[in-house]
Amino acid sequence: MDEGRQELWLSLLSLLIISINAVMFWRRGGRDARWSLRLLLMGLMLCFLLSPGSVLVLLLSVCCSVVHFSAGKEEVLLPAQGRAVLITGCDSGFGLNLAKMLAMAGMKVYAGVLDGSGPGAEELRTISSSQLTVLQFDITDLNQTYEAHQLIKSQIGETGLWGLVNNAGVLGYTCDGEILPMRILRKIIEVNFISGVDVTRVFLPMIRQAKGRIVTVSSLAGEVPFPGFAAYGASKAALTLYFGVMRQELARWGVKVAIIQPGGFKTSNQEQWAKIQKEIFSTLPPEVTGAYGEEYICSMQHRLSNMTAHACTNFAPVLHAIKHALLSETPRPFYHPGPTAWAFPFIDERSLFLANLFFMLSTRLPYLLRGENESSKASYI
Repeated sequence: MDEGRQELWLSLLSLLIISINAVMFWRRGGRDARWSLRLLLMGLMLCFLLSPGSVLVLLLSVCCSVVHFSAGKEEVLLPAQGRAVLITGCDSGFGLNLAKMLAMAGMKVYAGVLDGSGPGAEELRTISSSQLTVLQFDITDLNQTYEAHQLIKSQIGETGLWGLVNNAGVLGYTCDGEILPMRILRKIIEVNFISGVDVTRVFLPMIRQAKGRIVTVSSLAGEVPFPGFAAYGASKAALTLYFGVMRQELARWGVKVAIIQPGGFKTSNQEQWAKIQKEIFSTLPPEVTGAYGEEYICSMQHRLSNMTAHACTNFAPVLHAIKHALLSETPRPFYHPGPTAWAFPFIDERSLFLANLFFMLSTRLPYLLRGENESSKASYI
C-alpha cells in the first residue's frame, strides 16, 4: 500500500473514531461534556496541522476513546442510609419532589415548609416513612431557624448533619426594575439570599461535624442579566458568589459546597399578579406610571405566562443533580441541569445581545416611547 493511500485510511479511521466519541460525549450532556468535545476537536485540528494523516492522529482518537469510556462509567454514590439532610422550601417544586426522592433512597429527611398546613406539607405527611419529618419553617424568621436547629440536633446527636439544601426562594414578579415595588425587591433579596445565609450559618457547625455538604439552588438568571429579572437575578448572583467563596473557605474543614443553576424549569414561586398590579399603580410616582402606561404594565402578566408556558415541568435533572452533589465522593462545584444547560459554555457578551434582542421583540414599548398622542393616554387605576 503506497504512502498516500495509507495516510488516507489512517485519516478516515481517526475521523470515524473521533466522530463516535463526539456523539457519545454529546449524548452524555452537561457542561463538562461540551468542553471535552471542544478540546477533542481542537486537538484533532492541531494534530492534522502538525502531521496530517499520521499515526499521531490515530493515537489521539484512541486516547479519546479510552478517556470517554473511563469517564463514562457510572459513578457509585455514597450510601444514603444513616445520613440526615435538611431541605428548605418543600412546599412545592424542587423541594417537595426532592424530599420524597431522598426519603425513598434511605436518607433521614427534614423537609422545611413555609405553610405547615398547606397541600405540600400534607402530601409529605401522607408518606408513611420514619425517614421523613415535616418542619414548619419560615427561613426569614430566625427564631424558627433556631427551633429547627434544636429539634434536628436533639434527634441526630453527635452524628452531625450530612446535608443542607438551600432550596427556598421566591421569584416575586417579572417586570422592569423601575416598576417593581421596593417591598417585593426587599423580599426577594431577603428570602433568596440573606435568609439562605442565615440558615447556613446556624447549621454549619452540625455540617462541619459530619464533614457534610451544602447544596444551594441558584439560577441561570444569576449569570445572565435577563430583562424583567433585575431583583431575582441580583439575589441569585449574590447567592452564587457567596457560596462560591464558601466552597473554597470550607474545603479545609472537609465540607463540600455545590451550586445548582437550573435553567428553563416551571416552578410556582411567583406572587399573584393581580395583587402586584394594584401595588404598582398605588405606589409608583405619577410621572413613572405615565411614562410606561397602563397597557405596558398590564402586559407584564402575559410576558411571564408566555415564558412559563414553554418551561420544563420534569424536575428529574435537577433532583439527580442535587442527589449527586449530596452523595458523590467528588461533587462538582457547579451543576447546570435543564433545557438551557447547553448554553453555559457560551455565556459571554453575545448572550447579552441575544437577551436584549429577545426582550425587544417580545415586549411592548412603554407609552412615551411609542410616540402616542396625549389624547390616547390610558386611564390609570
